[in-house]
Amino acid sequence: MIQSVERAQKRSITANIFKGSVGNLIEWYDWYVYTAFAVYFSAKFFPKGDPTSQLLNTAAIFAVGFLMRPIGSLLMGRYADRHGRRAALTLSISIMAGGSLIIACTPSYDTIGVLAPIILVLARLLQGLSLGGEYGTSATYLSEIASSGRRGFYSSFQYVTLIAGQLVALGVQIILQQTLSEPDMKAWGWRIPFIIGAMGALAVLWLRRTMEESEQFSKMSPESRANAGTIRALLKHPKAVLTVVGLTMGGTVAFYSYTTYLQKFMVNTVGLPKEVVSEINFIALLVFILLQPLAGMLSDRIGRRPLLISFGILGTLLTVPLFFAMEHMKNSVGAFLLMMTGLIIVTGYTSINAIVKAELFPTEVRAIGVGLPYGLTVAIFGGTAEFIALWFKSINLESLFYFYVAACIVISLIVYLRMGESSKISQIERS
Repeated sequence: MIQSVERAQKRSITANIFKGSVGNLIEWYDWYVYTAFAVYFSAKFFPKGDPTSQLLNTAAIFAVGFLMRPIGSLLMGRYADRHGRRAALTLSISIMAGGSLIIACTPSYDTIGVLAPIILVLARLLQGLSLGGEYGTSATYLSEIASSGRRGFYSSFQYVTLIAGQLVALGVQIILQQTLSEPDMKAWGWRIPFIIGAMGALAVLWLRRTMEESEQFSKMSPESRANAGTIRALLKHPKAVLTVVGLTMGGTVAFYSYTTYLQKFMVNTVGLPKEVVSEINFIALLVFILLQPLAGMLSDRIGRRPLLISFGILGTLLTVPLFFAMEHMKNSVGAFLLMMTGLIIVTGYTSINAIVKAELFPTEVRAIGVGLPYGLTVAIFGGTAEFIALWFKSINLESLFYFYVAACIVISLIVYLRMGESSKISQIERS
């Protein structure tokens, strides 16, 4: 009987993890499709100019979308802490579907002039709002729904699905590159992935309506629920808030540098063909996905802090040499190995950052506590990484970006060295 109950509980956890994760995948797919296809649609939304200028414009809008993420974290985090994780996750996927559909249907600059980039900005603002709410709520839900002693493993699926979203976007890109000509891709082919994203989001909407609410939220007392999700309640935990900011800073800059920007770096600086770069990214990210649950399981055994420290040390020492080596790498195998090195390093952060943040906050402010300081940090540092890199390139000082990334990681390393082991003081276990 006991074994039967345990099996039923495991099936329930697995089902809910799947429902939460697949929605997260679609959200991140919609987000990453923008940067994956920017090389094709940038000329459609802006006046004619050199390719770097057009990419700079699309990167600026990518950064603008990040500015909405703290607002999304605030609004959706408050909603999740007051009305439930399931309700907030259902709302966020609906908003993302609308943003993708708008981008898919927006006419080009040649057709409607300045309205084209304006509509693009508005659509990215919607997507940023959605994603800002998705991260904190999803991280909270996965951490709470997981069984004790395996929270590191289950919460690692936050980045498994995040990366999988990027991987699916790259997969769609590779398929379209193989089936459509370059002129067709630039003329209309780039709209297809946005349509796919909107349709996928609508399918996930139904799945999320059948998710179970987390036990921690369901058992929250009326007194706690009365002040749940407020800034005043969050500010009662200043150390936890500042810890989230510090541990996120280097991780988010490294992640976006090693993934989204590195794809453009290989094309724009190294000079590798777009098709080859897409294949390199696809294989590297596939391996990266497999590393996340392995690192998550390791954190359940040895703690979260050793993994964070390993990322901080290796990222500080190897980021600059990695980019300099990539700059002169002309063969695809070497480029893949260098990218993989960066991804292995950042795994120490990506695999466990969600559970570390969730363990710092009590139930009544967990979603807003995980999401808001993270969203602010990502908006300031992660969302601007690609823009800063392209700006340095535009003034012929691209190598300064490498040192900027390393400096951000150093700051986070200091936080990792000073913080305690979150799994030993976990607020989730006290709920």
